[in-house]
Amino acid sequence: MQLSKAFPIKVVTVAGMALLSLACAPKSRAQSDDVAGQYVCSEARVAGKAVPCTAPPLSLKSDGKFELQGREGEYLVSGNWVELNGTVLKSRAKREAGHKIVFRFTNSKGACEMIYERRVAEMGKTKLG
Repeated sequence: MQLSKAFPIKVVTVAGMALLSLACAPKSRAQSDDVAGQYVCSEARVAGKAVPCTAPPLSLKSDGKFELQGREGEYLVSGNWVELNGTVLKSRAKREAGHKIVFRFTNSKGACEMIYERRVAEMGKTKLG
């Protein structure tokens, strides 16, 4: 069997197209970045000043769904961002080191920041981190 001279070019073209299709694939519902878990608001700032954080806990489920104070929807992980998309709540938060998710927004009092930390259950105990 004799291979044509075009064979290596065809293999490279097919391999390149496969890689391109993977790179251009839509965001996946599978949350492989391990962000699923229970998060609590550990810190809040309004106009640069620390304020007590009384925000409800955030639950990111492994099936790509979220829950926040009875509001439900889906979330997607896109690089360093977590995007919440629900019927009532739509928001985007930045992922930071230490299993933190930071929401930044502006309201009538100025720039606000809410820092959520993932709770980790360990041997019957619950802790942040």
